[in-house]
Amino acid sequence: MIEFKNVTKAFGNMVAVDSVTFTVEKPQMIGVIGRSGAGKSTFLRLFNRLTNASSGQILVDGTDVLSLKGNAKRRWQKDCAMIFQQFNLVPRLDVVTNVMLGRLNQQGTLRSMFKIFSQRDIDDALAALDRLGLAERALQRVETMSGGQQQRVAIARGLMQQPKIILADEPIASLDPLSAEVVMGSLREIHDRDGITVMCNLHTLDTARSYCDRVIGMSQGKVVFDGAADELTPEAAREIYGAEEALNEAVTSTSISAGASARARSNPSVPGQGAGVAEANAATA
Repeated sequence: MIEFKNVTKAFGNMVAVDSVTFTVEKPQMIGVIGRSGAGKSTFLRLFNRLTNASSGQILVDGTDVLSLKGNAKRRWQKDCAMIFQQFNLVPRLDVVTNVMLGRLNQQGTLRSMFKIFSQRDIDDALAALDRLGLAERALQRVETMSGGQQQRVAIARGLMQQPKIILADEPIASLDPLSAEVVMGSLREIHDRDGITVMCNLHTLDTARSYCDRVIGMSQGKVVFDGAADELTPEAAREIYGAEEALNEAVTSTSISAGASARARSNPSVPGQGAGVAEANAATA
C-alpha cells in the first residue's frame, strides 16, 4: 500500500506541491495530468527522493520513504525506478551496456567504478531488451537510435533494477505518435505482467484514458481530480487545465488508434501490440 499524507514541497514562497493526499491500495497504472507547472514532475521527484519534501509523509507498506537516509534511501531508489523524458542514457555506449547500468547501485564499489558486470547481468539485460522488442539492437550505439527506441532502452534499464514501482516523468512528451503508443503499451505491459504500480506524468487526456486505470489531476500543486480513467469527463478536464471554455482535446492528442491501444492494454498478448513494436522498429531502422 502507498499512502501520501499532506505531502508539500515549497521553493521559497512558491509551493510546487501542496498538501497532496491519496492512497494506492493495490498496484495500478496511474496517470498524473495537468498543465505545465502544475507540480507533476516535482511530485514524482519527491516520491523517488530526487528532491526532499518540505513536509508530509509517503508511506510504502508502512515505511515513510521521505525519512530514509544513506543505504536505506539508495535501496528505496532501487525499488522505485525512474524513467525520464530525455532518456538519461549514455549516447556513445551500446544498448546492452546502457541497460546494465541499471544494476550499478546493486554492485560493490569496485565493480561499480569499473562497470564490471556478471554473466547474469548480461543475460538479464538481454531478456529485458527482448521484452521491449530491442534484443536484436543490443550492440547498437544508443546515439544512432530513434527517440522511441531510446525510451524503451531506458525502460529496460529500469527493469534491471527489479523495481517495485516505476515512475515515468512525461515519457512520451518528445516522441511521435507511433513511438508514443509503443512506449505506453510497454509500460502498460509491465504493469499487467509484473503486477507493479506504474505512475506516469502525462500531458494528453486520450493517453490517460487509453492506458491508465486511474487518473490524478493536478493544478497549482493540488490534487483537483482523482478517479477512474472513464470518469475523466470534459468538465473534469476543464477544472484540471483551467479552461473556461470547451477544451479541444484533439490539439494535444498523441493517439493514432486509441481503440486499438485500449484493446491492447486489456489483453497484452494481442497481435496488434507486438505489431506496433515491430512497426516502430521497421520505421526507424
